[in-house]
Amino acid sequence: MDLHLKGKVIIVTGGSKGIGYGICEQLIKEDAIPVIVGRNKETISQAVEVLKTSGGKVGYAYAELSDPDACKNAVEQIKNEYGLIDGLVNNAGINDGVSLETGDFEAFTQSIHRNLTHYYMMAHLCLPALKKSKGAIVNIGSKTSITGQGGTSGYAAANGGRNALTREWAVELLPYSVRVNAVIVAESYTPLYQKWIQTFPDPVQKLHEIESRIPLENRMTTPKEIGSTVCFLLSDQSSHTTGQLLFVDGGYTHLDRSL
Repeated sequence: MDLHLKGKVIIVTGGSKGIGYGICEQLIKEDAIPVIVGRNKETISQAVEVLKTSGGKVGYAYAELSDPDACKNAVEQIKNEYGLIDGLVNNAGINDGVSLETGDFEAFTQSIHRNLTHYYMMAHLCLPALKKSKGAIVNIGSKTSITGQGGTSGYAAANGGRNALTREWAVELLPYSVRVNAVIVAESYTPLYQKWIQTFPDPVQKLHEIESRIPLENRMTTPKEIGSTVCFLLSDQSSHTTGQLLFVDGGYTHLDRSL
């Protein structure tokens, strides 16, 4: 299926690692131009170089996403360089373990800023360009907004906010034909996930336990599989799809995990 993404400029926050990187890989396969936005200059530089070896075009802009001025400068840089923005993928975030029992107001508020506020800021800043291109927004979310996880109030609340904003923006942007959808992820083995799994006494056994509870094929969802769905939602092949939460999770969220 031709997704007609050739030459489309797509901003991907946190696109240098993990799920974001997988999204960029799939965008390049569709001849789109992913533009990575994030703060880590080293990983962004490495990602850009590797992605370019596949023959694709890829751009970048540095920004601490919790800083509104940095977000504004990054979006302005991208508009000046490319002249337009066809899509935004809000992806960056971290499961930072701010719990109800051991957390506090400051840590909780910081978690919301790390994981939700920049979704709004980036969409707000990109909107004038997206209205011109009749582009699309895809928000990456987490199963924690539906299932809970325990010990991660900030991250779960932020992801609930991501779901709500997806529906809210889909309604608000109907007059401009700007579509807004979300891809909800459960278990995907990213560098951050690997770091988390290593905190357990027996990481191998813990990983096996988690994978055994994923209904479809007892394996984790790959970043590329998530990226493929994101590409579809950005494309005009999903031209009448908006306000949807698509669960790319091997059935983890909605199927009985005792199967």
